[in-house]
Amino acid sequence: MVIPPSAPMLLTRNLLYTGITRAKQLLIIIGNEKVVDFMINNIASKKRNTGLKFKLMEE
Repeated sequence: MVIPPSAPMLLTRNLLYTGITRAKQLLIIIGNEKVVDFMINNIASKKRNTGLKFKLMEE
């Protein structure tokens, strides 16, 4: 799993958890230790406005 430094809103614990739990046999995390630590401590989650519900109701 590659974790490049990027915008803090993208570096969430949820994203890290998803990457870890989807690994089948082996997980190698490539990135800065400080960025990974930030992700572990970043519990902020944003509401996702995908519009999926609206799109499903259209059909």
